[in-house]
Amino acid sequence: MEQQPDRPLDELVGQIPEGWSRVQVAGEPWGVTRTTRAHGKVVTVSAERLGGADRLSANVWITTDGPVLRPCEVPADAVLGFLRSAAGEYGS
Repeated sequence: MEQQPDRPLDELVGQIPEGWSRVQVAGEPWGVTRTTRAHGKVVTVSAERLGGADRLSANVWITTDGPVLRPCEVPADAVLGFLRSAAGEYGS
């Protein structure tokens, strides 16, 4: 798992394919869904560990001032850590 710590949020999210996909994060299989709305200005990422209870989701708003992360019921650090790991796997 290759971390992507220096990549901007919009690039990390952009590495996740649109729709549902599967990725290994920390040796665990995850199902990830990316949905883009509002002409590309809002991206929702939802993930669940397959065979487990871990879940996370967030909205990323693409604004003129840059991307804004809005996590849903999980800490922003958890979402960012997941996105960094997943982006490294998708980019492999």
